[in-house]
Amino acid sequence: MDIAYIPSPSHGVVHLGPIPLRGYAFCIIIGVFVAVWLGNKRWIARGGRPGTVADIAVWAVPFGLVGGRLYHVITDYELYFSDGRDWVDAFKVWQGGLGIWGAIALGAVGAWIGCRRRGIPLPAWADALAPGIVFAQAIGRWGNWFNQELYGKATDVPWALHITSSTDGRVPGYYHPTFLYESLWCIGVGFLVIWADRRFTLGHGRAFALYVAAYCVGRGWIEYMRVDDAHHILGLRLNDWTAMVVFLLAVTYIVVSARLRPGREEVVEPDGDTPDGDAVALDKTADNKAEDKADSKADDESDETTDKKSDDKKSDDKKSDGKKLDGKKPDAKTDTESDEPAQSKEPAESEEPEESVEAARGEAESAKKV
Repeated sequence: MDIAYIPSPSHGVVHLGPIPLRGYAFCIIIGVFVAVWLGNKRWIARGGRPGTVADIAVWAVPFGLVGGRLYHVITDYELYFSDGRDWVDAFKVWQGGLGIWGAIALGAVGAWIGCRRRGIPLPAWADALAPGIVFAQAIGRWGNWFNQELYGKATDVPWALHITSSTDGRVPGYYHPTFLYESLWCIGVGFLVIWADRRFTLGHGRAFALYVAAYCVGRGWIEYMRVDDAHHILGLRLNDWTAMVVFLLAVTYIVVSARLRPGREEVVEPDGDTPDGDAVALDKTADNKAEDKADSKADDESDETTDKKSDDKKSDDKKSDGKKLDGKKPDAKTDTESDEPAQSKEPAESEEPEESVEAARGEAESAKKV
């Protein structure tokens, strides 16, 4: 049957002289560098110091590799400890076989040790590193392509993966490229975490918890498509149950943390720089203080202006009262005093002529009688 398909590499090892360069290990190394690079940028944006992410990664990465390998060996112990198997192969990490659940769990222990030594909060460091971790997973999944492993059910879709190896029970054919599905899903989760972190100002480990929850959703349906050997519980693969439990724990953490500790850490590292971009809380606080100071100053100036106007008004009122006293009231008093003598003098002048006339008449009558 001639169909379009994704070819598998004929071998997963490239020799650079005497040094073998394995595709699986190469993908893991590139993923670690991407995670540290992006995590460092996000850490600095949150107010941390350059280099802190790499210093803590020195603890987290080895612990994560050991944890991932332990989870794989424990859950697939038949591959290493059953009859006809060599237990030494359990240490051959470059041949594939890392469980993300164990890598994150034990890697967190290493990160906690590193954060404690630097005196910084682990949740803040995890938030900064979350998108980088999931992008590293997207790159690391291509290591499964080099090893021709962890594919899905047989299919004839145009993007089917062509398996050519027949070792370790493989059957050559065309299968769902579950490695590609998970890689694309991880890229989507990484961008989701970056967007949500900026949009909702996630802090105190909530960005990391969002990454875990979103990854578990995709891992659930991708795991269901895989056909490699795995332990089953009640008809579901072990990793499906693990994804469901971890998803519930992550969502619970987001809800409880948002209620108990809303917002984001104001200080993520002692002697670090002031956050920019993502750390909006500090900027808002500074702006509010500046606004309050400006409002207080404006109120003081307004009060001083009001007091000055009041004093000016009182002064004007005093001057106006003085003018009234100096003008109208004295004039009225002067007019009264000038009118009274005039009225008293006129009757006196009119009474004296009347008395003299009567006296003259009386003398005339007495002379006639005589």
